[in-house]
Amino acid sequence: MTALGITALIIAALLLGAVGGFLLPRAASRGRSKPKGPTVAELLQRQVHTSANGVVLLNRFGDVVLHNPRADELGVVRQHRADPRAIEAAERALASGEQLEVDLCPMDGRVTLRGRGPAAVHGVVRPLGDGFVVVDAADQSDSVRLEATRRDFVANVSHELKTPVGALALLAEAVIDTADDADEVRRFADKILHESTRLGTLVSELIALSRLQGAERLPELTTVAVDEVVSEALGRCRITAESASIEITVDEPSGQLLEGDRALLVTALSNLINNAISYSPQNSSVSISRRLNGDYVEISVTDRGIGIDPEHHERVFERFFRVDPARSRATGGTGLGLAIVKHVAANHGGEVKLWSRPGTGSTFTLHVPRRSAGEDEDLVAEPEAAADQDAASNTESADGVTTVETGGVR
Repeated sequence: MTALGITALIIAALLLGAVGGFLLPRAASRGRSKPKGPTVAELLQRQVHTSANGVVLLNRFGDVVLHNPRADELGVVRQHRADPRAIEAAERALASGEQLEVDLCPMDGRVTLRGRGPAAVHGVVRPLGDGFVVVDAADQSDSVRLEATRRDFVANVSHELKTPVGALALLAEAVIDTADDADEVRRFADKILHESTRLGTLVSELIALSRLQGAERLPELTTVAVDEVVSEALGRCRITAESASIEITVDEPSGQLLEGDRALLVTALSNLINNAISYSPQNSSVSISRRLNGDYVEISVTDRGIGIDPEHHERVFERFFRVDPARSRATGGTGLGLAIVKHVAANHGGEVKLWSRPGTGSTFTLHVPRRSAGEDEDLVAEPEAAADQDAASNTESADGVTTVETGGVR
């Protein structure tokens, strides 16, 4: 091959290399220009549609351009039409160019403590330019219901505290007026003692309930014998039962163990027993039974009293709620006992259940996780022995204790 041919071949190779070097990066760049996965617009659409807030995009005429399902749930959009208040706020935001806030609560204006629908909806209207406005609506029902509950609680506490405090003042005046009559002084002194005891109990239960409901942690949990809890709770309530001519029957010791706070569990069970005594007729009986239900220990308190209407089953664990206010005040109840039971059970990872029928009676069941099997087995023998000794000294029998199914939680 001549020198000229060799030179031509080299020039051709260089040209091919240059063309290849130019075309290959462009082809690679075209391959990279189409990334796999969703686009930014698709991701933004997903974010809007899964938002916890209701999002509505309106044009300058108030027409709904885009909205997510949450806007329908909150009532901001109905039948593809925005709430008139949102439209009006959008017009003002477009005119001023500034962000506005708007109340989008249900039009009927009702705020219910247990309503399933949104009780309070707050909207923020922001102009986006070019005649478009976005409405961001948030459900504030929980905050409104919490505030309503707080107001009711403060009102109830004020009323409950005012009653014994006022009684103490009147009784003190009566003692002063009858200072020369020893019998009258003694009678009024007994009433002062009763009202002061009631006041002290109310304050103690309010403190206990606030601790159970608040951020304060429970004391360190320990191994608790169920039979010891039952025995101590019975000891607290025995005098009340005797004065009311109520017989308490108890089943056999179970030997079961719990992981919990003994003092709180005893308080919860005592409240259930006292509640059963208060709502039972004279010369009737109250039964206490224990059983293992899966991984839970159940302690049931059954009375043969007046029972509770189904309409009240959802409310009897509310603070200060009384099915029969006159009867509760006559028995000295504070209206906090069952609320404390509910929170003690919840703080132990359990619950309290209720079965009741008017004219038949009620069964309250404390449902609490038991201690894991195999742990500290040597602790089982001691509670059983103590419980057997207590049962031997106890004249009540366990005959006739009936298993009662539990119903809805109160």
